[in-house]
Amino acid sequence: MITIPYLTALSTYFSYGLLFAFGQLRDFFRKIIDWWQSGDLQGYAPICLGLEDFYIRRLYNRIQDCFGRPISSAPDAWFDVVERYSNDNNKTLKRTTKISRCLNLGSYNYLGFAASDEYCTPRAIESLKKFSPSTCSSRVDGGTTTLHKELEECVANFVGKPDAMVTGMGYVTNSAILPVLIGKGGLIISDSLNHNSIVNGARGSGATVRVFQHNTPSHLEKVLREQISEGQPRTHRPWKKIIIIVEGIYSMEGELCQLPEIVAICKKYKAYVYLDEAHSIGAVGKTGRGVCELLGVDTADVDIMMGTFTKSFGSCGGYIAGSKEVIQYLKYTCPAHLYATSVSPPAAQQIISAIKVILGEDGTSRGAQKLARIRENSNFFRSELQKMGFEVLGDNDSPVMPIMLYNPAKIPAFSRECLKQNVAVVTVAFPATPLLLARARICISASHTKEDLLRALEVISRVGDLVGIKYFPAEPSKQETNAIKLE
Repeated sequence: MITIPYLTALSTYFSYGLLFAFGQLRDFFRKIIDWWQSGDLQGYAPICLGLEDFYIRRLYNRIQDCFGRPISSAPDAWFDVVERYSNDNNKTLKRTTKISRCLNLGSYNYLGFAASDEYCTPRAIESLKKFSPSTCSSRVDGGTTTLHKELEECVANFVGKPDAMVTGMGYVTNSAILPVLIGKGGLIISDSLNHNSIVNGARGSGATVRVFQHNTPSHLEKVLREQISEGQPRTHRPWKKIIIIVEGIYSMEGELCQLPEIVAICKKYKAYVYLDEAHSIGAVGKTGRGVCELLGVDTADVDIMMGTFTKSFGSCGGYIAGSKEVIQYLKYTCPAHLYATSVSPPAAQQIISAIKVILGEDGTSRGAQKLARIRENSNFFRSELQKMGFEVLGDNDSPVMPIMLYNPAKIPAFSRECLKQNVAVVTVAFPATPLLLARARICISASHTKEDLLRALEVISRVGDLVGIKYFPAEPSKQETNAIKLE
C-alpha cells in the first residue's frame, strides 16, 4: 500500500485542480466561439465527448511527446529514438530524420532476446523462409503448423503443466479466455491492481466480479468467506464456480504475488487459481520458470497459468497452460483460437529457440548466465535507487521498478530531462495508474552491462535532484561514512 506524504498529495491535487480549472475555462470560451460559427456535425452528436476527451485535449496532449516515441532499431540495451517536433503546442508531432542513441530503460526485453541472438535469430530467419511471415488463417482452419504444435508442447513442459494453448496476442489471452472459463452464476475475485486485460475479460464474462485489496491474502479470505456465505445476488444460490485471479509480478508495482498464501486460501475454500505470469515467466526463478519456482509453489496447485511471450522471449503472443481437459475445452470454445490468426511462424520459432537457450538445450550456459545477470542487475539497480532517496516500489528479483513521481508537472520534466541526457524512460500516469500515483517505470534487462547501469543511475540521480523526486533522505556514501568515523 502506497502512503503519499501529505504535502505531496496536497500539491498534486492542487496541480490537477489548476489544470482542470483552466481547461474548463478554455472549453467555456471555445463553446462561445463555436456558437457563433456553424458546426460541421450536421445533426450528429460529437463522437468524442466526456471527461476522457477533456483529459486528452487539456492534459495528455500537453505532454504527449513523452509517450509513443518511435524507435528505429531493435529494443536492445541501447536503441535509436527518432526525434520529433511540434508547431502547434504538441497537438501533433512530426518525425525528423534525426535519431538519438539512448540507453533503453523502458522495454520489456528482460533476457535480451529482442535483439539479434546467435542461436535464435538464424532459426527465426530459416522459419520465415520455410513458412512465410503469416499463416493467414486461424488455428482451426489452416493456421496450425508443426511449429505451433511444437511450441505448445515446449511451453507446457517449460511451465510444468500437462498441456498449453498459444494465442497471437498477450492482451487477448486474458480478455478472450476469461469469458470462456466462467459466466453468469460464477464469481471472479480479482486483485485490485490486476492488468486491464484481466479487468475487461472479467467484465465480459458476465460473472459477478469482486475485488480484494492488492496483494493482501487476509482481505482475499475475508471477501471469499463473505461471498460464499451470501451466494449469488438475489437468489443466494451457491456459486457455480469461483476463480481467484492474481499476477506473478504486478506490471505497475513491480511486486511479487504472495502466491503461497493465496494458494493455501484457495485450497481451503475450493476456489480455482488463475495466475497471470506475463512479467514473471522467463524473468524470475532459478531456471526462469516464474514465480511458482521462485516462491516454491507446486504448479499442480495453480489451476490456470497464463503468460506472454513479449517480455522474456523477445517475441509476441501469449499462452494458457493447464490440464489437458481444460486446454481441449478452450480449443473448442475460445474465440482467440477459433477466429484469430495464429501466431506468426517466425515468432513461434523465436519463442521455441529462446526457451531452449534458457534451459541450456542450445549446448551453452548462456541461459543460466542471462537469468543470473537480470537478477543481479535488478537487485543492484533497485538498491542504488533507494540509497539515493527515490521512492521505489516492488520487491527484490523483480526487473520492474517504478520510481514515484506523483505531481503531473514532474511527469514530462523527468521524461524530457532524461531523454536530453540520452536515457529513455517510460513515464506512466492516469488512466494506467490512479490519478495521484504517477510514476516512471524502469525495466531492467540482462543485456545491460554494469557500465550501462552506473550511467543510468548517474543521470537519474541528477534529474531526480533537478525535478525534486527524491522523497527520502539519501544514504551517506562510503567516503562520507569513513570521514565521519575519522572525526
